Amino acid sequence: MERVNGAITIESKPKIKSMPIMAEHQDTAESPNDQVRIVGLEDCKEAAKCLAEAFMEDDVARYFVHTDPAGFQYWSPEALKLHYSICEYLVYAHCLKGLVTTTGPDYDSVALWMPPGKNMDDWFTMFKSGMWRLRYQLTAEGCHRFFNEFLPLLSDTKALALGADDDNSWYLVYLATKPKSQHQGYGKALIEMVTKQADAEGLKCYLESSHHNNFEYYKRRGFKPVPEVPKIYLKRDPSRPWVEMDIMVREPDPSKLESHSVRSRDVEKREAASHLARTSVIARATP
Repeated sequence: MERVNGAITIESKPKIKSMPIMAEHQDTAESPNDQVRIVGLEDCKEAAKCLAEAFMEDDVARYFVHTDPAGFQYWSPEALKLHYSICEYLVYAHCLKGLVTTTGPDYDSVALWMPPGKNMDDWFTMFKSGMWRLRYQLTAEGCHRFFNEFLPLLSDTKALALGADDDNSWYLVYLATKPKSQHQGYGKALIEMVTKQADAEGLKCYLESSHHNNFEYYKRRGFKPVPEVPKIYLKRDPSRPWVEMDIMVREPDPSKLESHSVRSRDVEKREAASHLARTSVIARATP
């Protein structure tokens, strides 16, 4: 956990360039709107809409909001508003401490990454992103599920699966594509933007998947299940089967590893950018 002492500082972003999409069943997209791009704080709401729309039917997303068994299958206006708020908080937190990327003309697909050595558990990120509000917006049971079951379980499982590499790997926290925008190569482009850098740096990539249909999709992107930690189970809803999440890790491709001299230059550039960024003060309002 990082602590902020004295002046509030800006975290520098990982050095990643935008790249054109290579659609899985189409030619390379040439429009500027069809490039992977980094989401800034000013774009959080649009990225959050994509995340909320993509995870409307996700069992994990429902797990915190629908704590009344009678209403699990239905989205009341209040539950829907809370779902969108949670997605906003998550996107904002990752813009502050991680990396949020998007592609498509209308934020059609969004990825939330946590770079090596970063997390969003510190008090400043929880406050600035608005996630602290969930302690009052969720029901008592929903709050327990989110803060006392879900978040610790994710952290402990990631540490168990990655071992010594836990703090030195890329973490794909969310990958979301709007239903109408699927099968156009958007998700693949968002994944490859980071996995190419991870290969160059010799770093693993880690994810949890909450839908069984995504298992084969991620396998095609180089992710494999972890035999020692195959799944996460959320167990606090007695009215339904346990909610399952697959654990997958992608090993770096050794043939893509950059030379030490090239990596050293990149590290120097990132450190210089970080030093410069730390002289600035965050002045943006909490969403």
